[in-house]
Amino acid sequence: MSNITRYLSRDLKLKVNMQKSRVVKTDRLEYLGFIFQGIRIYWSNRAFADFKHRLRGLTSRSWGVSMAYRLQRLNLYLRGWMNYFGISQDYRPILELERWLRQRIRMCYWKQWRNLRTRIGNLLKLGCSRRHAISTGLSRKGYWHLSV
Repeated sequence: MSNITRYLSRDLKLKVNMQKSRVVKTDRLEYLGFIFQGIRIYWSNRAFADFKHRLRGLTSRSWGVSMAYRLQRLNLYLRGWMNYFGISQDYRPILELERWLRQRIRMCYWKQWRNLRTRIGNLLKLGCSRRHAISTGLSRKGYWHLSV
């Protein structure tokens, strides 16, 4: 560390903050939300947790905005995140994340259709059978359970 600090401060004339600086091998390095393992690049667990936390906020049942605005903001955030972390080579959790996100969006729609007649009518418009629409609309289960 001292050789690198000396090089940065003397030759390059840069100021080195010792509390924020460290020298590690690349397999233990986390930088700008990425982890480098050999020749592979992955997003860090903290970056992924922040991503899911932000998605929970954008798909919150208590956020009283229209679905068009919610989907616009969600689309904007997802596009930006995927463009930034698209170089990552960890595609495994994306399928599970897509399933989870679609269920969250269905939960928001179900919350928005508060009344019994609205729920049944919208399910019928979406092509659901009459019997299934009525039994689902009358169900006393929670939003998350019914959005599966």
